[in-house]
Amino acid sequence: MEPVRIVPLGGLGEFGLNMMLVESDDAAIAIDCGLMFPGADLLGIDLVIPDVSYLLENKHKLKGIVLTHAHEDHMGAIPYVLEHLAVPVYGTRLTLGLLSNRIKEHHLEDVADVHEITAGELWEMGPFRLEGIRVTHSLMDCLALAIETPVGTIIHTGDFKIDNTPMEGEMFDFQRFAAYGEKGVLLLLSDSTNVERPGHTRSEREVGTNLEQIFQQCTGRVLVSTFSSSIPRIQQVLEISERCGRRVVMSGRSMVRNSQIAADLGYLQLPRSFMTESDRWQDLSPDRVTFLTTGSQGEPLSVLHRVALDDHKSIKIQPGDTVLLSSKFIPGNEKTISNLINHLYRRGAEVHYEKVSEIHVSGHASQEELKTMLQLTRPRYFVPIHGEYRHLVRHRRLAQQVGLPEENCFILEDGDVLELTSHSAHKTSPVHVGKVFVDGKGVGDVGQVVIRDRRHLSEDGMILAVMAIHQQSGEIVAGPDLISRGFMRDEEGEEILEQARKVVLETFNGMNRETRADRAELQEEVRKALRRYFRKKLERRPVILPYIVET
Repeated sequence: MEPVRIVPLGGLGEFGLNMMLVESDDAAIAIDCGLMFPGADLLGIDLVIPDVSYLLENKHKLKGIVLTHAHEDHMGAIPYVLEHLAVPVYGTRLTLGLLSNRIKEHHLEDVADVHEITAGELWEMGPFRLEGIRVTHSLMDCLALAIETPVGTIIHTGDFKIDNTPMEGEMFDFQRFAAYGEKGVLLLLSDSTNVERPGHTRSEREVGTNLEQIFQQCTGRVLVSTFSSSIPRIQQVLEISERCGRRVVMSGRSMVRNSQIAADLGYLQLPRSFMTESDRWQDLSPDRVTFLTTGSQGEPLSVLHRVALDDHKSIKIQPGDTVLLSSKFIPGNEKTISNLINHLYRRGAEVHYEKVSEIHVSGHASQEELKTMLQLTRPRYFVPIHGEYRHLVRHRRLAQQVGLPEENCFILEDGDVLELTSHSAHKTSPVHVGKVFVDGKGVGDVGQVVIRDRRHLSEDGMILAVMAIHQQSGEIVAGPDLISRGFMRDEEGEEILEQARKVVLETFNGMNRETRADRAELQEEVRKALRRYFRKKLERRPVILPYIVET
């Protein structure tokens, strides 16, 4: 019997880019296809998506992509992948509903082949038989996947927590996990995001209680910012506002769009009185308005960021207003969010956020819930997924505490390959993986070299050295002129640039005629001379760009 291989293409050793391949010799399925939002070190990059070159090499085997839920880190890269791989995409009703907008934005309606699945439904993809199992998370219609393979059953939890009082009434399916555990699970792939947190993750309903207490104390306008995909949180804000006599004004394209899609599909109950910022809400008294916006991570183009900088066309912070950032601080965004909060305070607002008010709960399982998953499924082998390396290590230790042998617990990173038979598991040779940067409309045309150059420019600035050379005599006709950007202020650098100009002249005069006539050689000599001068004079390393014109 041929083995089955587990190949993570993203999401192991990092947060985001979640994509896992389950393959045999003649068939493969991909679980999730997520993106990552860039950190401050990826200058100018809009999004990061997985490198799917391995999938392209094996596209004849790929039977489809199965989505566990509708968060961007699990489905956001789908439009970019469908441009190169026309494969079926499977997801629940809400997942496909929120995905449909992204497909329209990328004009892929004729390419996308989507299939709706539900919890408890069984379907086949090549030699694999799959079942979606209901889990609770921070939005509705989330699934774990049970995958029956020729060598045994694999369970992929997706993102989950065990919420016994979920907002939408969709209960965590203990029975199905236990049934598979009783039958026998070969491998468990389990979410590691919250493995550092002891105990249990709090219920979403607790957020509603805390939000309502704050609402009742507010006398001015309330601005609530959360993720546009957090449908249960949006529902609570709508209901609390209605009980407090406030009309909700939605602001932000993704907030309005996702809320309308969720409402059309029956996952969100929009009150008849809700408004958008284009409606006439200005006549309402401050204690009768709730703004529901995006931008809780301080994204530069978001509604809340523009409001905080007093740059929004209609929403202006007034003294007495209250702002609620009802989401977690995503790692890497702490400084940006802190700056946002400071700007809001400068405008006179009172700000509540995760560190000072309990207005957010995680959608991921803490240690006791992770133990419960292990105990329910009783896997022979275990691989922690969704997290940085330290999370994976801690989750492996947790599995060993529950009773799994150390040799049966594997830590994989992106590109590693775990080969499974019905009675064995071992790592084999890794495959090529990586990250693809999305910059505007360019996908993959910006690589690490460009990022390095951008970082160099941002840290050290640039010097442009321009000179005109007579083509026949090889003498200087004009220049050299030195232009600096991001290096130093003109009044401070005038003397230094004048000395640098003399360095260029000395370098030029020290060359023979043949070297002067070779433009590439001349540019390189000027670059080296200026680089030495600035390093010795200032201990700086600006980007040097010689520009030689022949006349």
